Amino acid sequence: MSERGRPSSYRDEFAKQAEKLCQLGATDMELADFFEVDVRTIYRWKHDHDEFCQALKVGKDVADERVERSLYQKAIGYEQDEVKIFMPANAAQPVYAPYRAKVAPDTAAGIFWLKNRRGGQWRDKQDVEHTGHVGMGLSDADLEKVIKAASK
Repeated sequence: MSERGRPSSYRDEFAKQAEKLCQLGATDMELADFFEVDVRTIYRWKHDHDEFCQALKVGKDVADERVERSLYQKAIGYEQDEVKIFMPANAAQPVYAPYRAKVAPDTAAGIFWLKNRRGGQWRDKQDVEHTGHVGMGLSDADLEKVIKAASK
């Protein structure tokens, strides 16, 4: 049985290239641009070539883990080496002053982290259980009279 349509432009080396691109954060649309194909072709390659599909999963997992670590660092705060550059008056050369900068924890990043990691304790939605009956400050007998009068 012969295949219909145009032969696939897929090549085995695309899997490794796609994995590296995904590790750098590439989306399926960006992969399509890189390989100069329509995004539907990327979807088809994922379906038809298991090694390509797995390469994308592995590459995207690496990128997602890097973002997760960065979000965590932003949530708890961190330190990093930086350099200030000064140009004193009448100086021939700039002065480089290395220092250790402290980046404060970010409240929004912490909340986002906790809502996703501990959703039961940190979600915005609260489940409220009500016991008893709902009335308008009337006794059950008076409420029953109001209901009967309204239904006449």
